[in-house]
Amino acid sequence: MKKVNIGILGCTGVVGRQMMQVLEEYRIPVDRFVPLASANSAGSKVVFNGKEYTVQEAKETSFEGLDYVLGAVGNGMAKLFAPHIVKAGAVFIDNSSSFRMDPEVPLVVPEINGEDAFKNKGIISNPNCSTIITMVAVGAINAISPITEMFASTYQAVSGAGKAGLEELENQMADMAAGRALERNVFPHQIAMNVIPCIGSETDNGYTTEEMKMQNEGRKILHNPGLKVSCTCVRVPVMRSHSISVTFRTKEKVSVEQAEKAVSVAPGCVLTTDFQGRNYPTPLDTSGQDLVWVGRIREDLTSDRGLTLWCCGDQVRKGAASNAVQILKLLAERA
Repeated sequence: MKKVNIGILGCTGVVGRQMMQVLEEYRIPVDRFVPLASANSAGSKVVFNGKEYTVQEAKETSFEGLDYVLGAVGNGMAKLFAPHIVKAGAVFIDNSSSFRMDPEVPLVVPEINGEDAFKNKGIISNPNCSTIITMVAVGAINAISPITEMFASTYQAVSGAGKAGLEELENQMADMAAGRALERNVFPHQIAMNVIPCIGSETDNGYTTEEMKMQNEGRKILHNPGLKVSCTCVRVPVMRSHSISVTFRTKEKVSVEQAEKAVSVAPGCVLTTDFQGRNYPTPLDTSGQDLVWVGRIREDLTSDRGLTLWCCGDQVRKGAASNAVQILKLLAERA
């Protein structure tokens, strides 16, 4: 792989900082590195590959000479700067939801549909974090026989809400231990010692925007336009790594043995059949790495074409930063 020029848009946030770490871990050969953020963060310092950089305010002209720009910003900044990134000749690998359902923009999980990345017109979208983790878990089974229906419940860590979400849980736990009144600013209800079964905004059908991503994005990633998904997204008092319980039905019957064999050799997956005396992973097992752990694969008792499984993955890494870097690596290796 030749040396590349990389910018990170939103480098000071949780995902942006993780992107820098993953670039280092993956030994991506970087010639020029440009850390970009909003005016509020401009002037602060970040360290990348042992060198200190001053964060620059993102402007329309910030992307000249770059090969790739990793996006770790919200929809507003992503939409604002995407045309300028493309005009500069860089590929924008965007972690926001701005372009995910655009038919002209590939939505990529490298282990499943990596070839789609090469059909880009300057923008590639990173899927939703829970969607990535779930699709990695079921992708190899879908390849045996297409999944027709999926019923999913997500158990999403507070880090999915960024640094402020982590701090809110930490502060609430400390306040509970000290007998102080709890404050909340990030989540709609107390998150310490609680679960909140609603993430995102409610839509007309009663599902939230977060819940609909599993179906809409899943169809695009799996090349399975007929996929139907019923999903409930739950915020849980866990610091890091999302967990998902998934029941799904396939067009043709897939046995537990076939599913386990497929998952065991699937890129990006770890099949958990006997880990420390148990057949399932937990969020703590999967934090700080890029593999999706899958366990408790069993027959669905309501359908002879159904299976149920449990999976966990680090949503800051595989669900966001690492998936974006893996897309970059895929492109750069063939450049």
